[in-house]
Amino acid sequence: MVAILPFAVILNVFLVKRETYLVEKRDANSLRKDTAMSEKKDSDLQKIRKLIEIMKQNELVELKISHGDDEIFLKRGQAQPSLAVIGTDAVMAGQNISTAPVAPNSAQNSTPQVPSPASEPQLEEDLVEIKSPLVGTFYATPSPDSEPYVEVGSYVDAQAVVCIIEAMKVMNEIKTENSGTIAEILVANGEAVEYGQILFKLRPD
Repeated sequence: MVAILPFAVILNVFLVKRETYLVEKRDANSLRKDTAMSEKKDSDLQKIRKLIEIMKQNELVELKISHGDDEIFLKRGQAQPSLAVIGTDAVMAGQNISTAPVAPNSAQNSTPQVPSPASEPQLEEDLVEIKSPLVGTFYATPSPDSEPYVEVGSYVDAQAVVCIIEAMKVMNEIKTENSGTIAEILVANGEAVEYGQILFKLRPD
């Protein structure tokens, strides 16, 4: 007596075998693809190593090769030449060496030139430093919505308040002892300051 399996069982067995075949085929294709990519990567590395050897042998600094959509650009460090060629452009083994003419040796050129004193250092000497008398937090305004006490270019009278230093929840007004113009503001609003840190530079009258 021959047993006849139900159609549903036969169909289920067929689907399982078909799914198994597709998975094995996909895995085999993926393995071949990964192997091909790995071989191509190794081949590319070998080509790059050969190009580097060619650059070293011919003392090339840069090398650019284009092939279709692919492009390779290699660059290596260049040693400083020990000898200079005056007034010429030399081409050696694919390397462009551009040299600048050397000025003739003379007593005038060998004498170091003393730079003329700049005007800024002289102006700096005239500025008065306003320093923090304590450690705390610098505030440029009396309140968050207020305008700053002073800005660069502001003119202030002697004993005018220029900022606030908060220390131990106490707001301490910092005043200038001289009248003049604010030349620099060296601290940002809300920044922590140390004792003796320069807050402002004032150009006195």
